[in-house]
Amino acid sequence: MPEYVPLELPDDPKLAGNITHFARALRRAGLPIGPGRVIDAIRAVEVAGFTDKRDFYWTLHACFVNKPEHRRVFAQLFRLYWRDPRYMEHMMAAMLPAIRGVQEERTAQAAEKRAAEALLDGAEAPHRDEEAQGSDEETLVEIDASLTMSSQERLRTLDFEQMSLAEMAEAKRMLARLSLPVKPLPSRRAQSAHLGRIDAMRTLRNALRRGGEMHDLALKTPRPRYPNLVVLCDISGSMSQYSRIILHFLHAVSNAKGAGWAKVHAFTFGTRLTNITRHLATRDVDAALAAAGAEAQDWEGGTRIGACLEAFNRDWSRRVMGQGAVVLLITDGLDRDDPDALARQTQRLALTARRLIWLNPLLRWDGFAPKAAGIRAMLPHVDSFRAGHSIASLEALAEVISRPDDMGEKGRLLAALEGA
Repeated sequence: MPEYVPLELPDDPKLAGNITHFARALRRAGLPIGPGRVIDAIRAVEVAGFTDKRDFYWTLHACFVNKPEHRRVFAQLFRLYWRDPRYMEHMMAAMLPAIRGVQEERTAQAAEKRAAEALLDGAEAPHRDEEAQGSDEETLVEIDASLTMSSQERLRTLDFEQMSLAEMAEAKRMLARLSLPVKPLPSRRAQSAHLGRIDAMRTLRNALRRGGEMHDLALKTPRPRYPNLVVLCDISGSMSQYSRIILHFLHAVSNAKGAGWAKVHAFTFGTRLTNITRHLATRDVDAALAAAGAEAQDWEGGTRIGACLEAFNRDWSRRVMGQGAVVLLITDGLDRDDPDALARQTQRLALTARRLIWLNPLLRWDGFAPKAAGIRAMLPHVDSFRAGHSIASLEALAEVISRPDDMGEKGRLLAALEGA
């Protein structure tokens, strides 16, 4: 066991207390931080010094962060706790509903609500200097939510990126009960049935067994044939929060009995393509996603959509796209590669799929317009363009996934492109 030499701290160790409270907030936000890491952080800051905020940030980052998914929460907590002089106002803005004339009109950034909840829950923040407090008087705002929508109804329409830890856990439970049913495809193969068309071949075979006497007619009906579901999920930095919750949903779809899909194939991509199909087959969702995260080494990295689609079309298309597969492409379309190459690979993918459905969380904005080059390159080649930022958007997908005439927002956005 390591032994820690007692630190030589001043009589009033405000900095050590602040680091300790900051570590508690990180722990409430979901980071696995114990007393040993707090001691290591205090010792590291003592060695590195407190003169440069960049060095201080990365010193605490090295002590408290050991997984890619913890970086964003740490960054937001650090901004709110250490660098933002209006940190309490921003925290309350992230926690409370927007009220016109009471607080500034702003939307909480990614992981900011969880950061604010972690700082405000369970303990009061240490006192700051009077200059950073803004004003001496505080206004208590009470909100009566008795006549608002129910918590589950609100959760259905809430953006995944703005959910707190408790809301995220409840959303995952709701998604585990959500299904993605599909209708069978027309098939030339038949099966015996009590009602249907006459099966001449089987009728004659039965007659031959009885010396040529035909006692009854055998009937047949088309055998149901179900397509494969192929999912290509973007796990780059701008999509990480959405991709994690959508992978929970895909795990439930993969393990649902009687949902109709012949097979569910899942791939993640950021800077490279990774097949995580076998991991989603694991019954335990936490074990499945942990294995998938270990397999995909490009979480929260860059985005090379065109190169990853080319790798899929070259290496996997013939293996998994048979039987009229339906493809779900989950990405924001923000790609800096050659848009012409991206358009060619998207067109090739669409030609090998029965339907290509694009889920884009950027559609949550009312004023969304296809201004990015990657979005303009991909949009003409998809069959349907839909939002994918909330439980309600996934429920809407389940209702229309078997409708060949559904285009989502594609028609409106194409018209906007032509008008521009």
